[in-house]
Amino acid sequence: MRIRIVDAFTDRPFAGNPAGVLLLDSDAFPDDAWLQRVATEMNLSETAFAHPLPPGGDADWALRWFTPAAEVAMCGHATLATAHVLRSTGAATGTVRFAALCGILTTTARDDGTFTLDFPTAPLTEIPVPDGVADALGADVLSAHDTGPHIGDLLVELADERTVRALTPDCTALVAHSRRGIIATAAAEDPSSSGYDFVSRCFFPQLGIDEDPVTGSAHTALAPFWSARLRRDELTGLQASARSGLVATSLRGDRTLLTGGAVTVVDGELLA
Repeated sequence: MRIRIVDAFTDRPFAGNPAGVLLLDSDAFPDDAWLQRVATEMNLSETAFAHPLPPGGDADWALRWFTPAAEVAMCGHATLATAHVLRSTGAATGTVRFAALCGILTTTARDDGTFTLDFPTAPLTEIPVPDGVADALGADVLSAHDTGPHIGDLLVELADERTVRALTPDCTALVAHSRRGIIATAAAEDPSSSGYDFVSRCFFPQLGIDEDPVTGSAHTALAPFWSARLRRDELTGLQASARSGLVATSLRGDRTLLTGGAVTVVDGELLA
């Protein structure tokens, strides 16, 4: 079987977030243990597995995502990576509908080579800042929000972009504070010259990922959070990890559109 590594939310190799992509010829997924072993072997933040569905249904492909440690309910960058592989191999063009644990997701190929993902908007609920979060992050927290069932993160607002970039969290201590991970965010220091409106970093130690390079699903929470503050529905976020990547967001009520590019960096054969 062909297996690929695709850098997502970037237009150049060795940036953005790498995802493994395995397109299956079968009409069903192999057993979960095998899927998990492949994802653990790949040792990327996510490996995506997809197989085609019969025509005439609600979706065109079934899609699942695994970290090195567990299956997740929603993943943006590996969905983008899968759409990129489908287009680059000619397996699908235009708009593709995926059946996933979080519902039906769509990706649309754009003329400029990027893709737009249509994902459910995270329902934000402001909560008191949990005890210990600031100490675990090493920074004061201005506000905290629960992000709902699909992503299960704790979104925390910090003072400014420099604070987000300088974080050196205690990832072991962060495990206790969310179902999936922590999204730390702040407004961009100079959006007029930088080309982005807000910054973020994402930490998922409970999934075996201390810091995720660029997290599409987190932007389904970041989009409504910053759209409410900046009073605009069209925004661009920079995830300020070491690899870094840009995610264009468009808030559409209960749906959020995420746009970004992708580049294949490895195309190989899975022998096991």
